[in-house]
Amino acid sequence: MAKENKDTTSEKKSGKTEKKKQGKIRKWFKDLKIEFKKVVWPSKKTVADNTSVVVGVIALSAVLVGLLDTGFLELMRLIYR
Repeated sequence: MAKENKDTTSEKKSGKTEKKKQGKIRKWFKDLKIEFKKVVWPSKKTVADNTSVVVGVIALSAVLVGLLDTGFLELMRLIYR
């Protein structure tokens, strides 16, 4: 008989635990929605400007690394001839 009471108690606890988890998840999503409303989203122009700057810097870096690579390659060819 004591064994049955333990089983019933654990079932009740797991049910309460499940409800607590659902409550926490629901609260988390509510808080998330509130925080998203506080975010100041950039305009399309700002995003486009920042993107063009990033792409430009990447292109410039690629050219610089390519020139350095070519220069070092020619230097190695002169040394090992």
